[in-house]
Amino acid sequence: MSYALIHGLILYLGFVAFVVLHEFAHAWTAVRCGDDTPRLQGRLTLDPIAHMDLIGTLILPLAVTFFAAQSGGWMMLGWGRPVQVNLANFRVRRRDDILVSVAGPVMNVLTAIAVLIIMKIVQVAAGVSTEQLNTPLDLVRLSLFLCFFNLLPIPPLDGGHIARNFIGMSDQAYAMMSQYSFLFLILILQVPHIGAFVSSITGSALSLLVIPFGWHLG
Repeated sequence: MSYALIHGLILYLGFVAFVVLHEFAHAWTAVRCGDDTPRLQGRLTLDPIAHMDLIGTLILPLAVTFFAAQSGGWMMLGWGRPVQVNLANFRVRRRDDILVSVAGPVMNVLTAIAVLIIMKIVQVAAGVSTEQLNTPLDLVRLSLFLCFFNLLPIPPLDGGHIARNFIGMSDQAYAMMSQYSFLFLILILQVPHIGAFVSSITGSALSLLVIPFGWHLG
């Protein structure tokens, strides 16, 4: 088994963990804001099965991982099963809807920081060199990428949901757009400038996050 494939599979496992935590954060926040729908649907759990989408979390990302490994590189593409909420149950509808939407990306940032802390502990305790931390550093990069990608103001991403509240889009209009959410996602992924933009922000955020840990990215 090639190094690229092993590297890719490790990142895939990290991707699954990040997706689970992301969706759990949505569910937990929704319940805290008064909507018990995620709990009733079994989403208030860290069980990966509850948050995985057959195509978006299993088939597509694994296929991309194997194909990318053939060229000696890596990339990750996929998504989790969206958490359903009932807006009518929120205590303050607009505020709570935004909080639930932001919760997923915030969890991705917290996860990235947690991985960095573990990396630093391992480095100090085991005397591991910075060069040997490339794979976990890519995990941090992946978690941050998921955060910023999800914040793009385009349905069906979290950012699209947030933007909807700020521009006052009606429930009917958003529901109509949500019917084509999968198509929107495919179109988003076809625009190279979007990926480059998110990657640039991710790189800048990563460079800032590693500074307190005594690392500097070239």
